[in-house]
Order: sequence, then C-alpha cells, then structure tokens
Amino acid sequence: MSTPEIERLVDLLAKLPGLGPRSARRAALYLIKRPGQLMQPLAEALSGAAGAIRNCSNCGNIDSVDPCRVCADHERDRSVICVIEDVADLWALERTASFGGLYHVLGGTLSALDGVGPDDLNIGKLVDRARSDVVLEVILATNATVAGQTTSHYITERLADAEVKVSRLAHGVPVGGELDYLDDGTLTAALKSRREV
Repeated sequence: MSTPEIERLVDLLAKLPGLGPRSARRAALYLIKRPGQLMQPLAEALSGAAGAIRNCSNCGNIDSVDPCRVCADHERDRSVICVIEDVADLWALERTASFGGLYHVLGGTLSALDGVGPDDLNIGKLVDRARSDVVLEVILATNATVAGQTTSHYITERLADAEVKVSRLAHGVPVGGELDYLDDGTLTAALKSRREV
C-alpha cells in the first residue's frame, strides 16, 4: 500500500518515455530511499528548469536565455541552417561536433493523421530566415520516415523562390553496417544516394 503522494509520483514518472508503471514504481522507490542524496536535489533541479527554460524566439531551441546560446554564438556559420524536427536532434548533431552552422527546430513533422499541419510547425519562421541575405544553404535533416520525408518535401516547395541551396542529409548504409542486415528501404536509399569516388 502506498500514499496518494507516492501514487502521484509513480503516475508522473510513468509518463516519461521508456518508463512503464513497474519501472516507475522502482524509480519512485529508489528516489524515496535517497531523499537527501537524490529526491530533494532532483525536485530542486526540476523546479529550477521549469522556471528557467524557454524556447529560442529565433530557432526554436530550448535554453535559459533568448536567443539561445547557439544563435548567440558569433563563431558559428550563419550562412547555413540545419532544419531538424526536435531539440533532441539538435543535441545529437551537436554531440558529433561536425556542424558549425545554425539550427531551426520545427517542433515535429507534418501528419494529416495526427492533425499536424504547416501552421502547427515552426515553418513560417524558417522561410523568413532562409530569405535573409545571409543564408546560403538550408540542410533538411528530418528523419527518414514518411512524415519526415513529407515535411522535407513541403519545406523544399516553400523555399523554391528563396535564393538558397536546399540540401538533404544522405541516407543509406551506416558506418560499420553489413548489407545482409539492412532493410530493403535502407539499401534502396543507399543505391540512389551513391556518389562517385
């Protein structure tokens, strides 16, 4: 038996990705057993983040300042914008330390089934940014899903009259991948995206 406070904690933890009811109970019990070491600092961190985190008015990234630290960094190449679906994609690209331009977070993908249209995403701001004199290239880095491809196609059409190069991330065989283990769609994309060596 547990208290209403514990049940509320378990219910909230169960809403996190990757945690079901049983995992949430284990996590709650772990926190409860370590109130000073973990539970109180976690509660303070959550409260601090809830009060400080905001979306960048320029690119849609999350940060405690506006514009975000990426947009405010004058060392970054302002002529290239990488378009991504979500902040998690920005974090993934930043981990690689291979992209030095700016980002644009769409906030999802177009999906007629889910009722997500162009006005529900951060596409209008992207079009405005792409039409500036500074931007020379827009890289579409949406996921290789039907929704991601549809969104990329729509953005390409919206940018048709902008004087920018529109490119797409390559799709195909991953580094270290073996052909025998890849699905048909990945192999097809790899063949179509081949390049001369």
